[in-house]
Amino acid sequence: MDTPLSTIAVVGLGTMGTGIAEVLARAGREVIGIDVSEAAARQAVARLEASTARAVRRERITEQERRDILARFRTFSDLQAAAEAELVIEVVPETYELKQRVFRELDAIVSPSAILATGTNALSVTRLAAESRHPERVLGLHFFNPAPAMKLVEVVSSVLTAPPAVEAVTLLARELGKEPVAVGDRPGFVADGLLFGYLNQAAAMYEANYASREDIDAAMRLGCGLPMGPLALLDLIGIDTARTVLEAMYASSQDRLHAPAPVLRQLGEAGLTGRKAGRGFYTYDAPGGQDVVPDALTPKAGTGAAAGRPVSSVGVAGSGTMASGIAEVFAKAGYAVVLAARGREKADTAKARIARSLERSVAKGRLTAQARDETLARITPAGSLDAFADVDLAVEAVAEDLEVKRELFRTLDKVCKPGAVLATTTSSLPVVAVARVTSRPEDVIGMHFFNPAPAMKLVEVVRTVLTCDEAHATVREVCAAVRKHPVDCGDRAGFIVNALLFPYLNNAVKMVEEHYASLDDIDAAMKLGGGYPMGPFELLDVVGLDVSLAIEKVLHGEFRDPGLAPAPLLEHLVAAGCLGRKTGRGFREHARR
Repeated sequence: MDTPLSTIAVVGLGTMGTGIAEVLARAGREVIGIDVSEAAARQAVARLEASTARAVRRERITEQERRDILARFRTFSDLQAAAEAELVIEVVPETYELKQRVFRELDAIVSPSAILATGTNALSVTRLAAESRHPERVLGLHFFNPAPAMKLVEVVSSVLTAPPAVEAVTLLARELGKEPVAVGDRPGFVADGLLFGYLNQAAAMYEANYASREDIDAAMRLGCGLPMGPLALLDLIGIDTARTVLEAMYASSQDRLHAPAPVLRQLGEAGLTGRKAGRGFYTYDAPGGQDVVPDALTPKAGTGAAAGRPVSSVGVAGSGTMASGIAEVFAKAGYAVVLAARGREKADTAKARIARSLERSVAKGRLTAQARDETLARITPAGSLDAFADVDLAVEAVAEDLEVKRELFRTLDKVCKPGAVLATTTSSLPVVAVARVTSRPEDVIGMHFFNPAPAMKLVEVVRTVLTCDEAHATVREVCAAVRKHPVDCGDRAGFIVNALLFPYLNNAVKMVEEHYASLDDIDAAMKLGGGYPMGPFELLDVVGLDVSLAIEKVLHGEFRDPGLAPAPLLEHLVAAGCLGRKTGRGFREHARR
């Protein structure tokens, strides 16, 4: 029996079209590559030759298999070459006029049973299908870049699409080794619908001079485990492409979070469209290059920076997981650490937790027994903050409650020596609100570690309008000494990471609320299509739905944007006591620990 969809045409041989053609040819399909530019067709062949040659060198395919793959890929400049195709995938530039013209011409060329697929990620599949003589055979087939590596394919049905066409391309996607996710027709679909809102927020954050491009990107890579920072990703996607997608999303949703940040228009109109132009948010070694080169915005080390104060001893206030982790970080780096809790017993329990953590590191070969013993010896448990009298840096890691923190800082102000830097690890509360209860707000700063503190490299360093340069420099120097990556940000809700992460999580909940996609499909889309280490619902259940709701309320209260209002479904689950892994049920059921 013949292989279903054995002859496939790819119209548009840019980066995405060439990648799709490679995937198809490697999977044994006859591929007809079509592009009006003969240069683009030659380049597509050259890319396939280069990638298959690499595969031979790495012993992933044989030389004979390489020759067979190359023989299955033929290129043409005329759309008439698609006549014999059972499936046509168009990946021409994102304009209705061009795509509609391609579909109208294909109607007169291909057989009535052929399936027509658009690779759009922004335009309406329904609108494209409506222009066809056979709208029932038109659907969306959205691959992700780079197509040979990315596992996700979104299969997009319009209200006009016939189920057999969907079934055929879904089967094809599986045979290509991809993970197909069925979605309805709305701009961005699942993955880009969540991704581009987040990218837009990052662009707006940069435009507001809230944080540097380097710090925004480092924060999301190190704080969330993402493969790329959002501004670097915008450069890769193409700033003009991103703006097109966002315009389509905004036209559909009218959500201000989807209204393209003005900086995207400014860069696009200046021709600074990202890697392909050699410059976007960053500057690259050449048009189409991937190596970032220094430019006028690149931070210069040590220029004009104040000197920090010497720090040899650190006080950590708290007895929970975060406090223990932070104390472990400082002690490993050679600092004398006072670990103070409400009572000596709680402090001893926290030190015992650190001992178990260090023991696990020894068992895994990451730490020697001697280093473990020396680290523990540097930690002094205490039952009162009075023990902080001589510390150079005091770090609080107590409950995320403003009044609790304010009361603690009143005490720190009394017991800590003059010149000591006082740091809060809050992830959502205003740092200035705790600074103001002290007589030395210039010495108060945010030092937001990420959980688990021993493993996570990021620290958000949060200056208030009152923080002095010396205190800021001290914390940055300490971060370097404990081998953490500091990023600077101002004192506003969410700082960098949470301000970008939680609107994305909230939008994922809204997708489920609207019955657009399932939990599993959304999680799969973001892991396979976005390279995220966890899907949004996996992450929400780990973080805790109550914690997530609290942060989203803070963000909504600070920015007053209707798009940031917490999704009602999240509020209902929290009200029902479904808080995630810690209660055994959140968006999913979990085994109780």
